[in-house]
Amino acid sequence: QVQLVESGGGLVQPGGSLSLSCAASGSIGSINTMGWYRQAAGKQRELVASITSGGSTNYADSVKGRFTISRENAKKTVYLQMNSLKPEDTAVYYCNAWIKGRPPSGIMREYWGQGTQVTVSS
Repeated sequence: QVQLVESGGGLVQPGGSLSLSCAASGSIGSINTMGWYRQAAGKQRELVASITSGGSTNYADSVKGRFTISRENAKKTVYLQMNSLKPEDTAVYYCNAWIKGRPPSGIMREYWGQGTQVTVSS
């Protein structure tokens, strides 16, 4: 069984910073792309940032220049550093990863974390 466990999040004032982390555990053969999505109240879930196993990154236009995604492959962990936070960044943030199970499974599947609340408010 594979799990994604998130940590971080919370309440921060506009202009502040927060850091999220997400660690994968379980029967893991390899991890492909990892990323962060968010879902604000009444809105659809959207991609915030993603990073491939080779380190290539992709960001939503709304967070470019403010958020940085990174990963430590040895620790099976992905991070999201969020700076210059705005009220519109308020949402539940979800970790996402494409993970291949150990043999004999070897199946690539998409996994989600449980979500962590980020609230930007004065």
